[in-house]
Amino acid sequence: MDTYRTIETSAEGLYKDKGSKFISSVYHVDTAEQALKIVADIRKKYYDARHVCYAYMLGAERNEYRVNDDGEPSGTAGKPILGQINSNELTNVLVVVVRYFGGILLGTSGLITAYKSAAADAIANAVVVEKIVETQFRVQFGYQEMSYVMRTLKELQANIIQQIQQETCEIIFAIRNGDIQQMESKFTNVKGVTYGKNNCN
Repeated sequence: MDTYRTIETSAEGLYKDKGSKFISSVYHVDTAEQALKIVADIRKKYYDARHVCYAYMLGAERNEYRVNDDGEPSGTAGKPILGQINSNELTNVLVVVVRYFGGILLGTSGLITAYKSAAADAIANAVVVEKIVETQFRVQFGYQEMSYVMRTLKELQANIIQQIQQETCEIIFAIRNGDIQQMESKFTNVKGVTYGKNNCN
């Protein structure tokens, strides 16, 4: 898999039950630090709310995630929120649900339904996009190899980031992960052409 689904811009949702109000928001995030900063900002904004629960999922492989029940019974808030992220196959997203208590207890099943529904509403209001997972490489070659290298990069639909032409030529480019093997077969053992990952990206 060299694509993943995420959201383009933040969106909000709402769920009400027995006087309790669940205000939900979904955000695009790229790091855990970014997610936690947004949660901290929401806590300040809704300083009088009873609970601020959240879940986030990160990475194209969807293997980094965190849930937080923020004082709700274990498994009744963060987990149902994460469940909605999973059922929509999203990553690099944070969903936060703020609860204002209405005075009537909802019970375990009621809480699970509420957090799940609030998260689902926010996600439904967001624009979901598909992104390509790319890796950056640099290729170095002589002028006589220029046409071969350029033709290969065009075939691979590479995104050329930087071109340097001095005594020898160098191109920094990005290609989708699914095309790396093809690129290696084109550039390996070609006289005058060397390549490697661009570790400065």
